[in-house]
Amino acid sequence: MAEPAQDRLPWLVEPLARTLATRTAHALLVHGPRGVGQFELALALARAWLCENSAVALPARPCETCASCRLAHARSHPDLLVLVPAAMRESLGWFGPGEGEEGGDASKKKPSKEIRIDAVRAAIEFATTTSARGRGKVVVVHPAERLNPVAANAFLKTLEEPVGDARFVLCSADADSLLPTLRSRCQVVPLGIPPQAEAEGWLAQQGVETPGVLLAACGGQPDEVLAWRALGIDAAAWRALPGRVGRGEAGALHGWPLGLVVDVLQKLCHDAAAASCGVPPRYFPADSIETPGGDLPRLLAWAAELRRVARHAEHPWTLDLSVESLVQQGREALKTARLSRRREAASG
Repeated sequence: MAEPAQDRLPWLVEPLARTLATRTAHALLVHGPRGVGQFELALALARAWLCENSAVALPARPCETCASCRLAHARSHPDLLVLVPAAMRESLGWFGPGEGEEGGDASKKKPSKEIRIDAVRAAIEFATTTSARGRGKVVVVHPAERLNPVAANAFLKTLEEPVGDARFVLCSADADSLLPTLRSRCQVVPLGIPPQAEAEGWLAQQGVETPGVLLAACGGQPDEVLAWRALGIDAAAWRALPGRVGRGEAGALHGWPLGLVVDVLQKLCHDAAAASCGVPPRYFPADSIETPGGDLPRLLAWAAELRRVARHAEHPWTLDLSVESLVQQGREALKTARLSRRREAASG
């Protein structure tokens, strides 16, 4: 059996119990930063509502042992539907029927990063049918910002006029991008960054060495740390990155998705600019950022170019050239710090 979300991510214990005790709406919006367990919390809520152990009352559910909880863990509960973009299913480990998969020629296309209207129509039909096990039905949408405009409007009608005993949980790391009318139909469940000590302890249990370094690098988001580790990014590599970019070594970012490359370089640019202004870095250890951090005008120009590339990061048809160009621009922006230190050493 899969490990319960509140055990796998201990910081979910309190928000899970609080939400189960205070839910008043048929639709919830779990929102907060990426990588803190939105999807896991949504699934735990679904299991709690579908739990069949009458000896365990809310908010102590889910029991994790009844037939319903086992079915949910096995991704085969007949009253639970999870809508995720096809491109995210593998990373989430969620595959199942009725989730908007496309057949025929469409199945040969690149997996969609959106939740499309066909998937929403299937969810609406699912919600209107009778519960198979008598505990109601639950639809989880993750991430809700991936609903395309047509799908979002179709889903809105269901939230405005709920039918039967269906409940809905929407997850979002960018709630402001959702339709205001969609947000207004949901009870808001905020999920913040977990306490640092708790997150570091959990990461250490997962085998992450020096977890505080990568936790700062990922903005306090523990699940992001694990995703980075899967790409071979550890604390030592992170500490070495400013120096490698400063030397123009684009190979330091080899094999990373363009979106991650841009995110990482934006963090380096931010910390270098902060160092040039005498401000402590936020993402990198202080001893890995040279002081001064670089040529501020060039750093600002680099930041503008990174923002431009970020808008097209999901279309990396020139990945290698893009990374090489961004790293070389960073090398020039960081050059001032290296020259200053050499001059100081020579004069000393």
